[in-house]
Amino acid sequence: MPSHERERKQVGRKPERASYEFADAAAIIDEALVCHVGVVRDGAPVVIPMIHAREGKRLYLHASPAAGLANDGRAGAEVCVTVTLVDGLVLARCGRSHSLNYRSVVAFGRVERVTDDGEKRRALEAFVEHAAPGRWSHLRAMTAREVREVDVLALDLDEFSAKVRTGPPLDSDADRALPIWAGIVPLGLVPIGPPVPDAFVPDGVETPDHVAAWRSDQAAGFVARPS
Repeated sequence: MPSHERERKQVGRKPERASYEFADAAAIIDEALVCHVGVVRDGAPVVIPMIHAREGKRLYLHASPAAGLANDGRAGAEVCVTVTLVDGLVLARCGRSHSLNYRSVVAFGRVERVTDDGEKRRALEAFVEHAAPGRWSHLRAMTAREVREVDVLALDLDEFSAKVRTGPPLDSDADRALPIWAGIVPLGLVPIGPPVPDAFVPDGVETPDHVAAWRSDQAAGFVARPS
């Protein structure tokens, strides 16, 4: 592996918050619903929000065949993929000490277009199950034409780093003596109301359990890192 590839995944600022363990990175990727893909196109950087899913050490990205990133994939472009989960607002006694509690992943590599029909269909199922576990079995099968009309790109998760911040504000001892409230506002992704059925859902069709019970679960096996 070239030396620049060994270095670019290393976390420079607050390295004590970093993890290079695949299990930590996978848990964050699996919990997030959106990733951002950065690529240099025509000499300029482009960052695109995308739907993703993971199968083993392979990250799949959902794309349109006409989209620019699909062309990048055909060319085997180098990309940087990021995922971020915000777990809390960290409110300190000084503006400089305000922060976020978060979990993030940065991955590097060469993206490729998935051409194998079986792998592509598995990836399309993974996109649906990633967003709403249990959903795929309730759907009609995709037609061959529908499969062709979607592009799937893949990135092997060989080069990555995870970074995590947890805990309270890191105020100075002098600031901690001030009569100012400080602490954490916990945040998470939760439904803001019951599921809203489409206008064309026939009478008598109940909301399925996998929809009614949807929530963003905390990633299993996540190991908190010190602040």
